[in-house]
Amino acid sequence: MGCLAGLGWFILLVAVVNIEAQNKLPIKINSKCLGNLVRVDVSRLGGSFLEVSAVINNSSIILTPNVSSQCGFTIKKDHQGNAVIYASIQNCFARNVDDKAFTTKLGLRLQSDNVVDKLYLVEETCYYSPWASREIICKPNYMEVSVKKAAPNDYNLPAYPYSDPQKAAEQPMDAGFRIATVVFLTPEERVMQVDEAQRNGYGISSTPTRLVLRSPNPSRETYTEDVAGVPMTVLSTSIIFEKTKLATQLYAGAACPRAQGGVSFTETSIRWFLPRRIDPLICPKHFRLLEANMGVNGRKLEASEISARNYSLTLDDLYVIVEIPIGAAGCQIKSHALDGQYFTSYMIELMLELLWTEDDTNEDTRYKVFLPVETPLQLQPPQVIDATVPKEMTFKALIWLVGFDVMLKNISSPSEVLSLADCFARGFKVFDQMSPNGCSKIYTVEVPFTDRVVGQRKEMGVTIYTLHLTFGFLVLPKHAPFTATAYLRAKLEDIAPPSVSGSCGDENFYVIVKDGTKGFNFQTIMGKQMLNESLAQQYGIMGNDTHFNLIVPFSSADATVEAVELSSIKSRLDVTLRYPKTNKTIQVFSLACNFITNLIECFPNGTITAIAITLESVPSLNPRRLTLRNSACGPTYSNDQYAYFVFTANSCGTTRKFLPNMMLYENEISITDELELRKLSQSKEPEFELKVLCYYDINTNQAIGFNTRPRRSEPYADDARGEMQVEMRVALDDSYSAFHRVEDDPITKYLQQPLYFEVELMGSYNPKVS
Repeated sequence: MGCLAGLGWFILLVAVVNIEAQNKLPIKINSKCLGNLVRVDVSRLGGSFLEVSAVINNSSIILTPNVSSQCGFTIKKDHQGNAVIYASIQNCFARNVDDKAFTTKLGLRLQSDNVVDKLYLVEETCYYSPWASREIICKPNYMEVSVKKAAPNDYNLPAYPYSDPQKAAEQPMDAGFRIATVVFLTPEERVMQVDEAQRNGYGISSTPTRLVLRSPNPSRETYTEDVAGVPMTVLSTSIIFEKTKLATQLYAGAACPRAQGGVSFTETSIRWFLPRRIDPLICPKHFRLLEANMGVNGRKLEASEISARNYSLTLDDLYVIVEIPIGAAGCQIKSHALDGQYFTSYMIELMLELLWTEDDTNEDTRYKVFLPVETPLQLQPPQVIDATVPKEMTFKALIWLVGFDVMLKNISSPSEVLSLADCFARGFKVFDQMSPNGCSKIYTVEVPFTDRVVGQRKEMGVTIYTLHLTFGFLVLPKHAPFTATAYLRAKLEDIAPPSVSGSCGDENFYVIVKDGTKGFNFQTIMGKQMLNESLAQQYGIMGNDTHFNLIVPFSSADATVEAVELSSIKSRLDVTLRYPKTNKTIQVFSLACNFITNLIECFPNGTITAIAITLESVPSLNPRRLTLRNSACGPTYSNDQYAYFVFTANSCGTTRKFLPNMMLYENEISITDELELRKLSQSKEPEFELKVLCYYDINTNQAIGFNTRPRRSEPYADDARGEMQVEMRVALDDSYSAFHRVEDDPITKYLQQPLYFEVELMGSYNPKVS
């Protein structure tokens, strides 16, 4: 919190905004510690404006460019809706606990036309240890040096000035000393009081064990020095501490490569040279380089990652050399449209971290430099790759590689210009995806052969399809236009697709499936199930190289019953052919026929059988729940397709009616289950009802003709045992509705008065006995 005391004047000059309650995060925010820096990634901003502020207690301070460079922040934004915020862990607003734990809290205010003043909070605590004697951070907008202070013991310290400022670091410093003066050791040496230095944009603070100095890059008090051919910005200061009548000083300096300093380009790679010995920072003749690490976007890379990305990090006598291929992972393409042509530059933020020790002082320095690199513009017309597979009947074009800042606006042919909405409505498919290296994206456009923009002509048994498209792109945010052109051609042999036909017999459907052009891969669906080997064998499959035949009974589970009549069933078989890869239907074939059949049989002994079959119009019918008029009389056998009933003419609620010369026995099959009736009524399906009618002759005259011949053998009969029970009743009249009782015997009748007899064979279910 020492920085806050030194910046008291500064806080009075900035707007203080009360912090609102944190909202739910629709944007994506990630934060992480990267050594002596904090990185915050913000994405999904869309077109919103992002304002970043540092949060202290219940107030926030907006991070303007000046505040950012003075206090250790770097903010980068792009038009794609992403922002990256770097903060030194020793920034002006960090909460410092014993120089070991540092907490930074930021407020992210989102502003747009639809949503105004929406605040999100992000807080990150970083633990950093051990510290080097001197730590230097080089960012594009500031330089920071953090040096170790001497142990806080009381010594009689000599007064300022020292002739050799480097020796000041060897002197112990009492905790009561305060920063009084800053001496800038430039060719024109300048002395400033602390408040004056802060007004000029410098950040100066003292923590329990360290001094932190931060300079805007560049500033008036810095100078340029050529170090092994690399231009570097140098800051050299002596900080004066005072206590009562005592004074001491502490040297603090930094040297950072200038923008693009030490960077060179080839057509395929970026090379960065950093001096191995940075003379403005190293006084002794002898020093040892202990570590050299490289990274991207603030993150140090392991050796395996460097190798996997085809990066290289090498050292020679003079330089630490970084080389990366243009377009390798970790970069970003920046797009430019000039005179309708597409140019690109590759952008990447490289990092080098060096650790060295100086033999004379045994003090170590950790030096971390961030260098945003952008290559010169290169003409990069988008490549159009024809990825069409003719059998799929669709043109497929890949347009690559373009930056994430490129938007496809329209697609035009020689006859028309289509917006993306028009393309989707026409059945085009347009989408983009990230390239393998993650630096750019690839557009994919698919156009069916059947669209009117596709030309076609026939030659010698083949059809040639052609497509000429121009893709209109815009480079954001300036909406600068450029185009790419595709000439696509596909050749397809004239093909006959598979087909199905059929006819009906007495009891079967006869189906013929033709394979079409050789090589067609298709599936056959019978009704609702796939034709597999087992089902094909069940239907007696026979065939050759051109077709196969199936025989499907009309009563098969794959057939559908449309209607039932007294002497026939109308049954339908649906056969579907389709492509397995795309599930596109090739042909749907339906064959419906009337099949003569006896659903009801009336036997002479009074036995009646009936079959109730499920209908397409009543799909939810459960045949197992069908009954005769007497609900106790259910089916003798049933499954999902039909129910089979066996009953006698005088049972199960059967009624009898006399007609001229015959008797009619009637019953009906229906659903009497209340639950089933409720289900049918709710589904608005028609009710199921099957009338069962049996006619028996009353008076029958049959003429029998015969002739005689000598008998060759005596007549004989098979001996057999059995019981026959016969009941005979006399009716009161010809309605047979009432009968004489046993107690009425004897019955008196007059001559010529008719008698009405009913004879019933009882207890026999043998249809041969009548």
